[in-house]
Amino acid sequence: MKNLYTILSLLPALFFVGLLLVGCKEDNSKLTAENVEQQELEVRFGLDTNDFHLIEDEFEWGDSFGGLMGGLEFSNAEIYQIVSQTQNDIDYSRDFKVGNPYTVFLSKDSISRAEYFVYHPPRDVSYTLIKLQDSIYGEKVPRKVSYIQRESTGIINSSLDQTILDSGLPYELSNALESVYAWTIDFFHLHKGDRFKVIYTEKILDDTLSIGVDKITAAFFEHRTKPLYAFRHIANQEFGPEYFDDTGKNLRGQFLTAPVKRSRITSRYNLRRRIAYYNYRVRPHKGTDFAAPRGTPIMSTANGRVEKVGYTSANGNYVLIRHNSIYSTQYLHMDRINVKNGQFVLQGEKIGTVGMTGNTSGPHVCYRFWKKGKQVDPFKEDLPPVDSMDDDQLLEYLDLIIPIKDQLDSMNFNTAINVQDKNKLVSNSPNPKYSDSP
Repeated sequence: MKNLYTILSLLPALFFVGLLLVGCKEDNSKLTAENVEQQELEVRFGLDTNDFHLIEDEFEWGDSFGGLMGGLEFSNAEIYQIVSQTQNDIDYSRDFKVGNPYTVFLSKDSISRAEYFVYHPPRDVSYTLIKLQDSIYGEKVPRKVSYIQRESTGIINSSLDQTILDSGLPYELSNALESVYAWTIDFFHLHKGDRFKVIYTEKILDDTLSIGVDKITAAFFEHRTKPLYAFRHIANQEFGPEYFDDTGKNLRGQFLTAPVKRSRITSRYNLRRRIAYYNYRVRPHKGTDFAAPRGTPIMSTANGRVEKVGYTSANGNYVLIRHNSIYSTQYLHMDRINVKNGQFVLQGEKIGTVGMTGNTSGPHVCYRFWKKGKQVDPFKEDLPPVDSMDDDQLLEYLDLIIPIKDQLDSMNFNTAINVQDKNKLVSNSPNPKYSDSP
């Protein structure tokens, strides 16, 4: 793509309109005559394209809104006026990102100046519109988002990710399924022949573009021949939507089994471990090491309050979280810390990233688990279950899931994922108000 600032002209061959835009950025032109296209009658971003010449381009390294306006012959004073009158609605330092497209609407009169600037990332649920002349304003305009309920089934041959990718389904569906079954299925050790059914809602932008999975309504996963149902439901407003099985048992465990996703255990709790860093002398290891690339998000394994954020030469950056009067967890060797002392965090919330601070030979998080002030092995603890529903809630829930369980049971497995013909429109609203209950 050519750079922005030199002469852009439109010859008056067909429309008797002259356009001269002058700017300078190095010695190339980004806005050139071939960028300006005559459009058929069409409304885009609420504007009738028949009334304008359009310049279509995208942000490159080094581009800025002010620079683009300078290339369109706006003076410094005019640029300042535009920015000052719209900065409450638009963050000019952060909103515009490299690689995302924009469109400039040029008037068709004899002066032919830029009237509107529209920044429209292809997957965003809104676009930024800036009126550049006269009554200047800027706004984030919501785009049309539809929510479509879909059904899919699949049989695992290698991994869940690969099965999803091979099917052409949204990649987010894999992450969403892993989140639903995070406490009951080890997705690193799926068996060939494991299979699943899922009812989920997909977000569709402007009736054409899929922008990912909004939520999983219900799922069935057969892992090692064991059937595992999951139904989205709100039993406690404080925690919001959660997933329960067909008996009303919460699929969420009291603690996550790991503080990082897609990691592997490189060293377990071992009071007689020999550590290479200390020349293989016996040094008790009172934690569990999860290896992951530097920068991988670290999650709190349960709800709790941050008791201490600190640093030591051995532990590096660390966070200590108290979950109740009995249990606490600690996360060592962190690169970045994203929480503060006294902050309340939810299970699964990001508290920092994996690093190599302190005494460590590679990027990982050392996860330590405390019970009544003593460090223990969480994998050998009989941890308490999550609070269950009361009797009235349970009866209501079991009644609610009957039709959606029948829907799951009626879905047939195939040798590959099949997006069935039972898709239906759920909502056309940018903020759908459909129930979180099945």
